[in-house]
Amino acid sequence: MNWQEISGNWVILPRQPLGMIHFLGGALVGTAPHLSYRTLLEWLPKQGYGVIATPFLSTFDHGAIARQVLSQFESVFDRLQAQNRLGQDYLPIYGLGHSMGCKLHLLIGSAFQVKRAGNIFLAYNNYPAMRAVPFLESFQGNPALTVEFVPSPAETQAIIAQEYEVRRNLLIQFSNDDIDQTRSLEEVLLQRFPSMTAVQTLPGNHLTPLSQDMAWQTGDIFTPFDAIAQWFKQESTRDLNQLKREILRWLNPTIGFQ
Repeated sequence: MNWQEISGNWVILPRQPLGMIHFLGGALVGTAPHLSYRTLLEWLPKQGYGVIATPFLSTFDHGAIARQVLSQFESVFDRLQAQNRLGQDYLPIYGLGHSMGCKLHLLIGSAFQVKRAGNIFLAYNNYPAMRAVPFLESFQGNPALTVEFVPSPAETQAIIAQEYEVRRNLLIQFSNDDIDQTRSLEEVLLQRFPSMTAVQTLPGNHLTPLSQDMAWQTGDIFTPFDAIAQWFKQESTRDLNQLKREILRWLNPTIGFQ
C-alpha cells in the first residue's frame, strides 16, 4: 500500500477497508502528515482502516481551517466512493487528531453536520496565541498588536460544551506532556456524553504520535552511540506501540494487534 495525493489530501487504502480515518496533525507538522506521522498512519491500513490525511497551513483563524479541511476530506471521500474504491455503501468515518488537529475535529463536530462513528483525540492542545506562538510575547504590552486564535480557547470550550455532536470519543494524554490540555476537554465531553467518552493516560510525550521507525546500522564495533540509539528506539517504539494498541482496541476490539 502506497500513499496517493488526491485533491490535496494524502490517501492510503487497504483493499476492503473496515472504516475510514480522517487524520489532522498538529501545527506545522500538519503540513505533511503522511511524512510526519508516517509510522502511525501507515500502520492503520494494516489493521483494515483507510486513511485520508489532510494537510493544512496554520493561521489564526482555526474556524476557517476546520471548514477547509472538512471540504477537502469530503471531496476526496466522495471521489473514492464514486470510483467504488471503498468496497461498501456504508463505511464508518472516524476523526483522528493530534494537538491542534484535535481542536479542528472538535470544531468540525460542532459547527457542521457530519456523520462520524467517533473521534480520537491525541494530546489535545488549546492554548491561546500568546503562548502557542512564541514571537507574540514581544507584543504583549501593545494592545493594538494583540491577536488571538478564532475561536479563542474560551470560545472553543463554550462551542464544544453547547454544540459538539459526535457522541463516541477517545481522549489520550501522555504522562510526560507539559502542554497537554486533555483534562479540560474531558470535563466538557463527560458532561455531554458521559457513557461514550473514554480517557486514557499512556507513557510518552507530546511527540509520541510522531515517532518514526529508525533503521540504525551498527558497525563492526558496538559503540556507546549504538547503545544510546538502540535505547532511544526501544523507548519510542514501546510508547508508540502502546498508543497503537489503545487506538485499535477502541476502533475494533475484535482485531488482534499487529
